Amino acid sequence: MRSFLIANPKGGSGKSTLATNLAGLFAGQGHSVMLGDIDRQQSSREWLKLRPPGLPPIRSWDIQPGEPARPPRDTTHAVLDTPAGLHGKKLTQMLKLVHRVIVPLQPSLFDILATKTFIDALLEEKAIRNHETFFAVVGMRVDARTRSAHELERFMETQGLPVLAYLRDTQNYVQAVAHGLTIFDLPASRAEKDWEQWQAIVDWVGQGQP
Repeated sequence: MRSFLIANPKGGSGKSTLATNLAGLFAGQGHSVMLGDIDRQQSSREWLKLRPPGLPPIRSWDIQPGEPARPPRDTTHAVLDTPAGLHGKKLTQMLKLVHRVIVPLQPSLFDILATKTFIDALLEEKAIRNHETFFAVVGMRVDARTRSAHELERFMETQGLPVLAYLRDTQNYVQAVAHGLTIFDLPASRAEKDWEQWQAIVDWVGQGQP
């Protein structure tokens, strides 16, 4: 099973948007997908209740009375959404369980500063793993041509990392999530531009697959 952690300690960074759409990407590729939420609110489970039955299926944790939550037995891809404030021992535990980490990051000074310590922790973990593709940063709700995007790029250059992709600020994400959909469930006439922006993410998450 391949597992992906969507994490940023700052609230409102776009974690759930990225997590639900990554799960939708994998489901559309025919994989057996679990979208899990390690937040007490379990918002991803509520979103899955909205998902129309005719779409590629995305499942949640397999929860049995008296037992810890687990991915369904035949799961091939697990996407884990995380709460704000994830750090310390809980973060260390989660990093040991996953193959890749994606950090959604908005290009404001406050978001960058709030995320710097978290990225430093991920860099330490990457050094331990000696794995160049252990984690990636995705710019959220931003046009790659803007000054704010360039500021984010400059910050990431100081960390020795590129920005993997930029996802634009569009109502496609808002309207899709309200109906249990992802942008990969939308018609090309509406979402083709978004699919193009996701291509770098598609390539990155597919690295190392058989």
